Amino acid sequence: MAINSVGDNLATNGTVNTATAVEDKTTLGKDDFLKLLLVELQHQDPTEPMDSEKILSQTSQLATLESAQNTNNALEKLAASLGVSQQFSTIAAIGKTADLGSNAIAHDEGSTSSFEVYFPQDIKTGTVEILDNEGNIVATINIDMEDEDGDAIDQKKSGVYQFDWNGELSSGSGADSGIYYITSSYTNPDGEALNTRMGTYPIEAVRFEDGKALVKVGSNYVPLDNIKEIY
Repeated sequence: MAINSVGDNLATNGTVNTATAVEDKTTLGKDDFLKLLLVELQHQDPTEPMDSEKILSQTSQLATLESAQNTNNALEKLAASLGVSQQFSTIAAIGKTADLGSNAIAHDEGSTSSFEVYFPQDIKTGTVEILDNEGNIVATINIDMEDEDGDAIDQKKSGVYQFDWNGELSSGSGADSGIYYITSSYTNPDGEALNTRMGTYPIEAVRFEDGKALVKVGSNYVPLDNIKEIY
């Protein structure tokens, strides 16, 4: 999925809705079972008391029910503990590279599309390519070799850089609305030719919201479920 710095990507704006828990009244717990047994004993016919075997059978059922309930409670606590442990293990991914599995952007005709590309090595020269659905390069953006003050520099440091595409094609016409793909070809200071694409970023931080792990890739936090590969 595309990482879009203007925040119009559904992957980065998902909302998690949590429902209010409702107590289940359709099954009897151990306390309900015990109350029924006591009521039954209180209202038994004194001339025909309950069979001792029946009482033993019911108390045995009560013990079995209590044991099963304790087991279920222990399993629920174990599952919750494992879930928290798994979430915090995500912290170990900081500093690694995350692949979102796609370098596509949705472009609207007449608008400007913003996106981010990660360059693993320093940049000497390079271009960003916009491809159509058939893999044809329909537009290119030169990587400006300037610093933050606009002064010319010999090379750019590795990192994540934002680019804006106004939809103009190499032919001079405007791009139609649709899906486009972002790649980049560049050279490092040693003159080595390299390639990268939108959709792969270093994981800079991890944040937890409503029990969900979000990882920072580029300038956005995305759900961990959106990550296809970490390496």
